[in-house]
Amino acid sequence: MTTGVPERDADDEPRRLRRLQMMMQMVQAVIAQGDISLDEAADLAAGARRAALALFPGKELAFDLIYRPRLDRLIAERYGLR
Repeated sequence: MTTGVPERDADDEPRRLRRLQMMMQMVQAVIAQGDISLDEAADLAAGARRAALALFPGKELAFDLIYRPRLDRLIAERYGLR
């Protein structure tokens, strides 16, 4: 029975999810350290979004609901934007 998802993608999803989680933890750690400028932090967040969407195409809304607020809050707190 065909589900519309290629078999290799379905089998590959847990690996891609672990990769995404590790990447987001690393991005958040780098931003939290504060050894980069605000512009660099924003670029890092944008790059994380592009990388996440390369792993999970078409999941822009999911990223924007789950990870964007975390990154925005972390950047705001770290760089005193609130």
